Amino acid sequence: MRAVRGVLITCDSAVKQILLTLDERPGQSFIIEDLDEFHVLVRADEEQRVRRELEAELEKNTYSMEA
Repeated sequence: MRAVRGVLITCDSAVKQILLTLDERPGQSFIIEDLDEFHVLVRADEEQRVRRELEAELEKNTYSMEA
């Protein structure tokens, strides 16, 4: 077995569900281990991409008032 560098991400359960959904996309696997309700270990080389995609998903679910 080969060692893989990872980053521990702490989040609430709603954000974790989004991360799990993003990880299920074909060719997008980045989760090394689903640790518990609030922690996920992701591949270190994918951290910035994961954060960008998560931010985009959260932005889709944000209400904004159009002027």
